[in-house]
Amino acid sequence: MSLPVVAIVGRPNVGKSSLLNCLAGRRIAIVDPRPGVTRDRISVPCALGAGKTPRYVELVDTGGMGIQDVDDLTGQIEAQIAYAIAAARLILFVVDAREGVTAADRHVAEHLRRQGKPVLLVANKVDQANLATEAGELHSLGFDEPLSVSATHSQGIGELLEAIERHLRDLPVEQAPAAVMKLAVVGKRNTGKSTFINALAGQERVIVSEKPGTTRDSIDVTVELAGKTFTLIDTAGVRKRKSIAQDVEFYSQHRSLRSIRRADVVAMMIDASVPVSQVDKGLVGAIDEHYKPIVLVVNKWDLAEGKVTGEDYAEYLAKTFPSVSYAPISLTAAKEGLNVQQTISLAEELYRQANTRVGTGELNAALREILEARGPSHKAGTKPPRIYYASQIATAPPTIVCFVNDLRSFDAGYQRFLLNRFRLCLPFPEVPIRLVFRPRRTEDS
Repeated sequence: MSLPVVAIVGRPNVGKSSLLNCLAGRRIAIVDPRPGVTRDRISVPCALGAGKTPRYVELVDTGGMGIQDVDDLTGQIEAQIAYAIAAARLILFVVDAREGVTAADRHVAEHLRRQGKPVLLVANKVDQANLATEAGELHSLGFDEPLSVSATHSQGIGELLEAIERHLRDLPVEQAPAAVMKLAVVGKRNTGKSTFINALAGQERVIVSEKPGTTRDSIDVTVELAGKTFTLIDTAGVRKRKSIAQDVEFYSQHRSLRSIRRADVVAMMIDASVPVSQVDKGLVGAIDEHYKPIVLVVNKWDLAEGKVTGEDYAEYLAKTFPSVSYAPISLTAAKEGLNVQQTISLAEELYRQANTRVGTGELNAALREILEARGPSHKAGTKPPRIYYASQIATAPPTIVCFVNDLRSFDAGYQRFLLNRFRLCLPFPEVPIRLVFRPRRTEDS
């Protein structure tokens, strides 16, 4: 990303994720009182000014420096923090004003001074006036006057944004990032989603571990390939609701499902080494319900190759996921880089199809051809069925409205037939189409 990076760092449980959410104006990172919830770098564009041309920065939340992770991921968490600091133009060093200066804060301060980068000291959790005066102890950390804020109550945030802007005023003003394709990578636990993201990013952008549940937040990763920029959304692995044991898992799963809603295309990651599960079927149902283009990404194909052919597996998926039988399939091995970039090419093609608009003339020519092949059945007690004309009223998903004389004549079976034939005749064969029937009163009806 060309936006200047502002990294949020500090020891565990000082409110870094709350500050990210407050500055961004929406819930991006999971906030939980237990230390160590944030592991990966979580980034979001943020506007610093309210004028016509505000300056934008990339805010990056990080894990707690010095955390001893319960899943033995401490080294990888520290590596992600180091990546964020190395890329940063400015560092927000967050401390808990209520607890005062701790040995862990001093360790972080010493580390940051060695980086030779500008640092703003942010005293968080200043919810009372007397705490602001007690923030003087923080001078011992060796930075300028601390900025007192309460991320939970949005106090002092305006002053913090102004301070960030002052430190970056010598940089060119960066505008809001251009809209690009957003590809959400979803699936159940341990299907290789994070490995897939890292293979595309060309670096350890997100933490990979054999331990289930390593990814907790939904993480946006901006990637450029062949001169094209797009956003990958890494998501937490989804599991059965009854298996969710803690609040963090609940919020992780909720964010994964929300990522489907905000994505342009969804890569549904399936583990080729195990049978398709009810969790897989539920995820595909959610994607279909939101009319999102879907690539069925069969990962770990190297473990299945030789045991089953690609054609047989495609037939298996068509029977397992009949509602998205039109979706393309990509056989990948993310660890080896097999077909990873080709999967992105498939996603780009689906993005193009979903945003295609067909002229009324072309659409109705296709409709006449379909009606000649098979018209709706005339049901007893209804008028002879008639479709007057059709019109595409939206894209992403392509939405077609058919104006008819009697809605009762167009049952679910005929609607499926019409939908499948539209997919064959029109330039969006591999994406979901929303088909709407509306009555039209005419003298002829």
